[in-house]
Amino acid sequence: MSVVKRKKDVVLIVDDSPETLGMLNDTLDEAGVTVLVALEGNQALTIAANITPDVILMDAQMPVMDGFEACRQIKANRDLAHIPVIFMTGLSDTESIVKGFEAGGVDYITKPIRGEELIARMRVHLSNARLTLSARLALDSAGQYLISASPTGNLLWATPQAYQLFENAGLDEDWLASELPTQLRQVLAPHYNKEKSLKLNAGNKPLEVRYISQTEPEEFLLQIIDLERPSDIEMLRAALPVTEREGEVLLWIAKGKTNREIGTILGTSPRTVNKHLEQLFKKLYVENRTAAAIIALKHLQN
Repeated sequence: MSVVKRKKDVVLIVDDSPETLGMLNDTLDEAGVTVLVALEGNQALTIAANITPDVILMDAQMPVMDGFEACRQIKANRDLAHIPVIFMTGLSDTESIVKGFEAGGVDYITKPIRGEELIARMRVHLSNARLTLSARLALDSAGQYLISASPTGNLLWATPQAYQLFENAGLDEDWLASELPTQLRQVLAPHYNKEKSLKLNAGNKPLEVRYISQTEPEEFLLQIIDLERPSDIEMLRAALPVTEREGEVLLWIAKGKTNREIGTILGTSPRTVNKHLEQLFKKLYVENRTAAAIIALKHLQN
């Protein structure tokens, strides 16, 4: 019987110190990790664009382009923004630490670096990044008009369907970068009623934005609604005796997602998803998720 080998994690080290590079290369090699090396920020951007790493270990202080600016540019790239960046720095003052997080870093390690601590932190961030990416890929493949935004309303990512909807409404990249954040900040404001949708004031197509959940400390999931087209949830609720949340769970069940994946997408726990499923089974007079999915797909196809 053939054995499928697990793909090695790929780590990009960005540092101008030969001593640090040598130590990290030996540590990561012993941990079974594939290592890429860049000596400064511009080189790191080129490597990351051609060979997407799983995680980036970034020195804060480097010539030409420092780690903070390199991290900002990585996070501004739609194809690279999901990569966790861990800063390595001899600077332990609060200002530098905050600067690293503001640039998009997920963690920082002060030099001299301890190998075991580095590996442990790296594994945690790799796991979290993969779970988040898995949820995003699920959203992409499900044909949903979904976007995520920062607390200031800046667009972080969007499903292909959402970008297509913006394009159909005549809203270009400049509008998404300059005008959309202003309107999203209204929905993200603490006092705003999150159950209420907000109509977007632009374009040649009536669109609304609806708050879904906070998926990360600095990231919010939102849905763009085409008012000219009934949503999948609306179609399920029109045909079946389900609540809006039950309709959302049923939709993702029909798309083959697990309770854990649905919980991540909807910003709730797998246990809560299971409770919704129990109610769905009773209302639809079925005994398992497969039967429930068949009913949902039948109504969606009709």
